[in-house]
Amino acid sequence: MIISVLGAGAFGTALAISLAHHDRRVYLWARSEEHAEDMQKTRENRRRLRGMRLHDLITPTADMRLAAQADIILISVPMQALGRFLEAHGKLLDGKALVACCKGVDLETGQGPAELVAAHCPGSTVAVLTGPGFAADIAGGLPTALTLACQQEDAGMRLQRNLTTANLRLYRSDDVLGAELGGALKNIIAIACGGVMGMGLGESARAALMTRGFAEMQRIAFALGAQPGTLAGLSGFGDLVLTCTSPQSRNYSFGETMGRGEPFPPDVTVEGISTAEAVSVLAGKLGIDVPITDTVTALLTRKITVNEAMDSLLSRPLKKE
Repeated sequence: MIISVLGAGAFGTALAISLAHHDRRVYLWARSEEHAEDMQKTRENRRRLRGMRLHDLITPTADMRLAAQADIILISVPMQALGRFLEAHGKLLDGKALVACCKGVDLETGQGPAELVAAHCPGSTVAVLTGPGFAADIAGGLPTALTLACQQEDAGMRLQRNLTTANLRLYRSDDVLGAELGGALKNIIAIACGGVMGMGLGESARAALMTRGFAEMQRIAFALGAQPGTLAGLSGFGDLVLTCTSPQSRNYSFGETMGRGEPFPPDVTVEGISTAEAVSVLAGKLGIDVPITDTVTALLTRKITVNEAMDSLLSRPLKKE
């Protein structure tokens, strides 16, 4: 069994490490030859996941044709780069078992990762891997559980068997849309929770925002056709808890620095920024009430200040829960 991980970011590298320790031969594809050669030489991804040794069964490469020969291919590129990536490599990947490992909504098309992959690779079996898992935990061998969503039951079972490792337990779902939405929507709430903590509003305020944020996630997901139970699982509630409570979350950290009025590193991908904008527009078209998403979007587009954002949420009309 050969598995390729396309995208040598922190999460992709962590997946490659976990799979290789489970006796899988893994190609880890990087965009640049320089990056691939550095990983091959140092046996470490010094750019994205320092301190984690690359197993001997991992072959870093910048050769897409080599990586595309794998039996299973995991696509771990940033959501807003996925469309361009598929335009460049979709024909080569078509017909393969493809697992999207990115979270969010494409700003140009409004599509989630599975729909975007399927559009470019119509002959492929497409699945989504999502849920509460930090790269450092997975690479370090700490126990982690994620959702593997695939509409085809047989293909989903095969992927589950081949991608589960000693520390990475995968739970199968056939609700691809719901799994995608949980992974995307929780990033918006994580930004808001980071802002609350950055402003020093306290744990109680964060708990309230997480709870109301989860209700908002459910409203959006159900309106778009997700199954009722999916958002209550790992890909929804589980991921929400993790990303809203840990500084390891880029979305949470971004919100926290914003709440403190500090700059955030411009080279760090924060998927919730573009997701908030896309979801706010979509919710407006569908007539769905999304006050947290709308507030985060207004804050990110500098239409309101952090203090005005908090005032806006706290002054909403009283109503039944």
